[in-house]
Amino acid sequence: MPKKLLLTGFEPFLDFSINPTMKIAEELNGATIGEYKVISYILSVDFHKAGKQLLQLIDETKPDAIISLGLAGGRFKINPERIAINVNDGSKDNQGHKPDNEVIWKDGADGMFSTLPISRMVKQLKVQGLPAEISNTAGTYLCNHVMYQALYYTKTNNLHLPAGFIHIPASHELAIEHGKIPSWSHDDLKRAVTICIEMLSEADS
Repeated sequence: MPKKLLLTGFEPFLDFSINPTMKIAEELNGATIGEYKVISYILSVDFHKAGKQLLQLIDETKPDAIISLGLAGGRFKINPERIAINVNDGSKDNQGHKPDNEVIWKDGADGMFSTLPISRMVKQLKVQGLPAEISNTAGTYLCNHVMYQALYYTKTNNLHLPAGFIHIPASHELAIEHGKIPSWSHDDLKRAVTICIEMLSEADS
């Protein structure tokens, strides 16, 4: 019986008319990668909804691991995130809400570290010829929000499972539309996410 991986992507946001994390999550849904069967969902770019959606999905699917994906238009490497911080800030979400230094959880730690095997992921991505680096900032937008929500929830509910966030660059399709931003092929982005999932199985062994 394979373990269950909850994999989330996001809908398009800001001035990005497509979001490659959405396509990757949809294509990997139902796939078995290493010891994990992938269960994918697409989250809203909405500060009032995204975290609640993720927590509801955790309750419903009872996963053995959680990976959330986000687009970082402008980055040129795969970036597993090291830490999420307890704040919402930045640009407007898709509903027009613009948070200003909002606390996510009043009783939460200032920062929470990923419990994914991020060093192992980066090392294997490089071995496979894909540029990768651990990132020390997930920003303060929805990506950080979702990462913090997952880590806070798993810790406060004593769920001992790997959870965290991975930022990916733009796809070629998005870069052609958007202009001067670095981009990867969709196939390479999908392969990178698959490799990261495979590293979950190795970390378990």
